[in-house]
Amino acid sequence: MITVKEVTSKKDLKTFVTFPFSLYKGNAYWVPPIIKDELDSFDKDKNPVFKDADAWFFLAYDNNNKVVGRVAAMVNRIEVSEQNVKKMRFGWFDFIDNNEVSEALLTKVAEIGTTHNLEFMEGPVGFSNLDKVGVLVDGFDHIGTMITWYNHPYYKDHFERLDFKKEKEYLEQKFPAKNAQPKFFNRVQELVKKRYSLRPLNFTKTKDVMPWADQMFDLFNESYASLSSFVPITDIQKAYFKKKYISFINPEYIKFVVDKENTLVAFAIVMPSFSEALQKTKGKLFPFGIFHFLKARKHSKDVIFYLIGVHPNYQNKGVTAILFNEYHNTFEEKDIDMCYRTPELANNTAIQQLWKHFDPVIHKRRCTYKKSL
Repeated sequence: MITVKEVTSKKDLKTFVTFPFSLYKGNAYWVPPIIKDELDSFDKDKNPVFKDADAWFFLAYDNNNKVVGRVAAMVNRIEVSEQNVKKMRFGWFDFIDNNEVSEALLTKVAEIGTTHNLEFMEGPVGFSNLDKVGVLVDGFDHIGTMITWYNHPYYKDHFERLDFKKEKEYLEQKFPAKNAQPKFFNRVQELVKKRYSLRPLNFTKTKDVMPWADQMFDLFNESYASLSSFVPITDIQKAYFKKKYISFINPEYIKFVVDKENTLVAFAIVMPSFSEALQKTKGKLFPFGIFHFLKARKHSKDVIFYLIGVHPNYQNKGVTAILFNEYHNTFEEKDIDMCYRTPELANNTAIQQLWKHFDPVIHKRRCTYKKSL
């Protein structure tokens, strides 16, 4: 007999956050979150996403009162009311290989969706487009990242058994930094800079990035608006993300392109890989985990392309060549070995074309699953 209970206390919320630590104990590829950061992201007083979203957190227990699964159910009111997408979101979905557990948890999500007159449920997804997305369906023998979920291979079987249909497919690709040869972008970027009066911006200090952050998030909204399931970042969220992300990223890995009026027309954010460092921290930065983190921030030879955005007026005009040229110089200086990309929609042909010269290899696939309510 499986019992599902809603999380109503801080103690239970911590149990929710830490459940995967036991589920993936001994797994060489799972990367733990920082427990405090995860708790803060679920705190209605700290995360401004709750100004426009509601969330419910559930834990599944077996007969011995042992936690055997978890799920977060979310309603994004901007998506539902303004965009008229009647979607019940769910994420942070983890469970033992037991059909009764997965079905009981997803039934709770469906009940909330029905109560709110929503038309379908889809997951795993987060609150917004900057959250993690998708269940891993291929690439289980590759280490995870701090910005993706890892899961056991049996997850997709549970979705299929419960009559969920694959909704979106995401690809994760990698390529050696040496594949990004200047011959692919050096000449082009010089021509593009002259033709459109553009110039790159590089940074060595976070404080110099901050004045541009709001423009960057505005450009993010414009760049990604045409993608399916896109929910724009609100003004309140901008301040939160500035504090959470920008101050955390190496400033030399943030690249901007501006026009002659100093208006931002393109940006890219790259992060060093923190995967192995996070495994060593075991979910805690203090007192000793911070040293692993700082070491990776300074010395990691692997990087992750987190975001690239180009204003619609400048898309398909070679502006990304300017960004690639700047990154090439930085990566050579830091002796970067491998470049990884975050999950990208498989049907986003524009982004696939962007990387084609670098001979990327698909090493992971993930999907979201959908079911009518």
